[in-house]
Parts: sequence; structure tokens; C-alpha cells
Amino acid sequence: MTTGPTILAVSGSLRSESYTRTGLKYALRAAEEAGARTRLLDLQEYDLPLYDPDIDGQGDGDEVKRLVREADAVALGTPVYHGSYSGALKNFHDYCGFDEYEDTTVGLLATAGGGSYGSTLDHLRITVRGVHGWVLPHQVGIRSASGKFEADPDAIDGRAFIDDSLRDRVEKLGRMLTDYAFIEPAVSSPRAADETE
Repeated sequence: MTTGPTILAVSGSLRSESYTRTGLKYALRAAEEAGARTRLLDLQEYDLPLYDPDIDGQGDGDEVKRLVREADAVALGTPVYHGSYSGALKNFHDYCGFDEYEDTTVGLLATAGGGSYGSTLDHLRITVRGVHGWVLPHQVGIRSASGKFEADPDAIDGRAFIDDSLRDRVEKLGRMLTDYAFIEPAVSSPRAADETE
């Protein structure tokens, strides 16, 4: 019996009413519908002190690293702060390295209060590639996020997308994480070189 991949979404927003978290939940629901097992890693719920490489076992650092290592694919979501991603997500990212990301499929989602999210997605893409993660070409940016949802008690987090095409893009991210979770490594990583010899 074939089992679906495990998809982990990491919300880099600490806001209680986070549009980033809502967007990731829509992506995870689509992944579940495509056959994946999913989990949301909400950084608001974890104790991650400012990363210090000289201190082992800080807070929940070992736990979040384990969750990333065990996932077949990871979605990283962040609000746009000063043209880049949040400090909370950066701190989480500092805990993780090659052991967590190498040859792991990664999807990106950014929510902006205004109209610009391109540099945020670029920064995330670069840092994930730096630890040999596989970043999907399909990525999602949500401009003026507060205006992209309407209240709906039956929807995820009580919020429904106003724009069906934007919801479709978010859901496509979840499906693609599922479809490409087991993508074969290329020759760019040391593990792939060992497998081709």
C-alpha cells in the first residue's frame, strides 16, 4: 500500500490573526485532499530562543528540527517585513541546516500588507537553496492580504478568499508539494553524488 508524503507547513507569523497562517492552512487542506499527511508548525506555539550555535538543546530547537527532517516536503510562510521575511522565520531557519533541508521539496508563501512580496520570496528561495532544499517554481504572494479575505464561519479560520484565482494558486501550492515531495535528487548535492556512483 502506497502512503502519501508528509507535508509540514511552517508559519513565520506570530500574529494571533495571521493571514500567513490562514494561507498555509488552505495549502495544507489541498495537500490532504491530494493524499498527503499534513502538519502545521506554528512558531507562535514553540519556544525558540535567539539561535546561538554555542548552545546545544535550546528551547524547542531539537523538536522543530526533527519535524523538518521527518517531512517529505515543507511549506514556508511569512509576512513581508521590510522587504524580506520575518525575524521569527529567520530564527527558525537558523536552527535548520543541511540535515533538515537537503533534497527536501520546499514551497514558499508570502503575505504582504501592501503590494510588494517579490524580494521576500527571493530571499527565502536563496536561503533554502543554500542548504540544498528543492524550491518549487510555483510560489505564492498575497498582496494587501487583509483585503483578500472575507468573513465566512464555514471557511478555514473563518476566512474565505474573495478571489477564486488566488485561492486556486494557494491550493496549487499544496498539491504541488504533494506531487513533487519525492522528487529525485540531482547531481548538485553530495548525497546524490553518492547514489550515482
